[in-house]
Amino acid sequence: MKIGFVGLGIMGESMCENIIRKHDDAVYVFDVVREKVEKLASLGAKPCESAREVAEKTDVFITMVPKSEHSKAVYGEILPVLGPGKTCIDMSTIDPAVSVEIAHAVQATGAKFLDAPVVKSKPAAIAGKLGIYVGGPEEDYEKIRPILLYMGENVIRLGGNGKGLVMKICHNALVSQIQNGVNETSTLAALNGIDILTFAQAISYGGAGNWYLDSKKDALSKEDYTTAFSVENEHKDVHICQNLAKECGLPMPGLDNAVRVYDKALEMGLGKEDFCATVKVVRSGKN
Repeated sequence: MKIGFVGLGIMGESMCENIIRKHDDAVYVFDVVREKVEKLASLGAKPCESAREVAEKTDVFITMVPKSEHSKAVYGEILPVLGPGKTCIDMSTIDPAVSVEIAHAVQATGAKFLDAPVVKSKPAAIAGKLGIYVGGPEEDYEKIRPILLYMGENVIRLGGNGKGLVMKICHNALVSQIQNGVNETSTLAALNGIDILTFAQAISYGGAGNWYLDSKKDALSKEDYTTAFSVENEHKDVHICQNLAKECGLPMPGLDNAVRVYDKALEMGLGKEDFCATVKVVRSGKN
């Protein structure tokens, strides 16, 4: 079974590296940044000149691109070479409605399509320990699950097409609200002489312990905003969630506050920094 991978960014690069190491057949790759393709080729992948070439040469075609418009562009490009026997897996985090639209177009060719966005960040991608949320027919999910396990250790099917993305958007929206709570309370503690590491230790003794604080306390202490997951990516996700909530008629005031913080973070020029840099918004008093 030949696998193709398009989108070799911060996450996609490491996800694809795991496939190359663990899969016993050819892996074809493409990215708009040629250096990314060359790096994966040096690890054993077969370089391609376009997404269409990848799709033509493979049985399973995987994408990991930034936004809805990028997924639409890639799948629009490859539709003419899809058909029975091919399976497409979009692991990008995009609007669920757009993903369902793409699914219908792909399935009309006779090919299979599933959404499979991931959770956790770069270190987990490197280790092959991502969480993966899948939307698509159960029979198709069972066939691709071994491939997903090259990249993640916790894989769950949430329902039909688009449901993996609904869960991913809910997950990231919740993280944004936990993060904002950490940002606000740790800043208040700091103003009263309690540093972030002591704050994190004390929080761990009670009911407010959380994975976000545990994983980011050292970075926050060092003011190290090296990007594992960017502000601009989380900004995209909270806005997708806000739109989804509006479509469902559900008020989400906590999410609305997180959206305001992320909007301000972009205004402050923090988009390329790690998403924990939103603490700067709270510390600035401009949130």
